[in-house]
Amino acid sequence: MRRTVLGSVVVLLVIGVGSVLAEDGAFATAIVCTGGEDRAPVGVAESFPATVGLLYCFSEVKGGTDKVVHVWYFNDKEVRRTELPVKAARWRTWSTKSVPATATGGWRVEVQDGAGKVLATSSFTIESAHP
Repeated sequence: MRRTVLGSVVVLLVIGVGSVLAEDGAFATAIVCTGGEDRAPVGVAESFPATVGLLYCFSEVKGGTDKVVHVWYFNDKEVRRTELPVKAARWRTWSTKSVPATATGGWRVEVQDGAGKVLATSSFTIESAHP
């Protein structure tokens, strides 16, 4: 069990989970994945095939904010904004984004507080179907 938990932590650190500890004590993570199980992200990666269809941004938020906003960007252009309530001192939440097979290239998701301050960012790539 201990080895499994340690391995999971190492995997999350290696793939570059975005997180920031804000001055007001707010903390958030941004993890892009293909789904969730038992309120945890699954299918976490830095790149996904063009056929992925749907992605999730999983966030854990701790303290300092009553809501977060997931802002999805494709090639630095905002393509989706989802406001999510934070109902406890430690709160897990997620948003989804359908990804057309033609939307290959660089993506990112920012987790912002209600005032627009970025608490976490996760960048990823949608790979072209043709090499």
